[in-house]
Amino acid sequence: MLRIEKTILAIAEKVNWIAAAAIAAMMLLTTLDIILRMFRYPIPGAYELVGLLGSVVISFSLAHTSVENGHIAVEFLVRRFSRTTQALTGACNALIGALLFAVIAWQSVVYGIDLFDKEIVSLTIQVPIYPFVFGVAAGCALLCPVLLVESLRAFRRYRSYADR
Repeated sequence: MLRIEKTILAIAEKVNWIAAAAIAAMMLLTTLDIILRMFRYPIPGAYELVGLLGSVVISFSLAHTSVENGHIAVEFLVRRFSRTTQALTGACNALIGALLFAVIAWQSVVYGIDLFDKEIVSLTIQVPIYPFVFGVAAGCALLCPVLLVESLRAFRRYRSYADR
């Protein structure tokens, strides 16, 4: 199991670098657009590109953020539970999250195929949208094994606390 975990974590980190590059591209594009607007030469479709790159940032950073426990968690109720119940709650939450993101990934693929078949493009610069939808699917699909590993770890903690 340890080898699979390391592989998943390595992939999540590499994909997170793609998200970081997309953020850098968004900042550069926005800065250039603002500067060029002062000279009356705005970048056509800058708003669209920033939105599309935003989908890359969000979806490609999901798995690494989950690995780093960087998501916002409301724990004021769970902290009052015993360690055994906390571990079981964490295992169930991660498992439900994995199922949810598996459905999101699957439906994103279905939607991406539909956009591809209909040749849907962005309004201003005519960029195909389906690759970005497939990117969302890939990011959500990568989050699934991360959450499954989290669920297994939490379940192991639950078993160790319950055995005491």
